[in-house]
Amino acid sequence: MEADELLMLVADGDQKAFEELYGLVSGPVFGLVRRVVRDPAQSEEVTQEVLLELWRSAARFDPRRGSALSFVLTVAHRRAVDRVRSARAAGERDLREARRAHHPAYDQVAEEVEAGLERESVRRCLDRLTALQRQSVTLAYYDGYTYREVAERLRLPLGTVKTRMRDGLGRLRDCLDGAA
Repeated sequence: MEADELLMLVADGDQKAFEELYGLVSGPVFGLVRRVVRDPAQSEEVTQEVLLELWRSAARFDPRRGSALSFVLTVAHRRAVDRVRSARAAGERDLREARRAHHPAYDQVAEEVEAGLERESVRRCLDRLTALQRQSVTLAYYDGYTYREVAERLRLPLGTVKTRMRDGLGRLRDCLDGAA
C-alpha cells in the first residue's frame, strides 16, 4: 500500500495500517529531524513525538493538498524546529537568570580603593629604598627579570644583585608591615 492510503486508514483508527506507515516513514522522518535537531537522542524523541502525532491527527491529511509523505515530513520539520527553538529559548532563559542571580562575592568599589591604597603604600616604601635596591627590585618584580637577567642589565655580579634584592625586600617588608 502507498503512504497516502495508509494514512487515510490510520485516520479511521486502523492500527495495522499505522504499523505499516510507521515502517515506511520512520526512516525519512528521523533523517529530517536529525538534520534539524542534530542531537541523536533528541532526534529519536522528536521522531517518536511526530509518529504519535500522526496517529492522533491523521484525519487532517488531505490528499488533494499533497502526498502523505510531504504531510508527514512537514509535521516532522515543524516539530523539530519547535524543539530547537524551545532548547534555544531555555538556554537563553537560563543565561538571563544566571546573570540576574550573579552577585559579586565582594564589594568592587571597596576592592578597588583597597588596591589603590596598597599600590600607594608600595610606591611610598619603594621610595625609601636606595636607588640601587629600588632599581633591582623594580627590574625583578615589575619587569619580570630573573636575578641573573637583572645582574646582566645592571652589569653587576649576581651575588651583588642578590644581596641588594635581599636587603631591599627586607626593607620593603618592614615598611609595609609598619603601614598596615
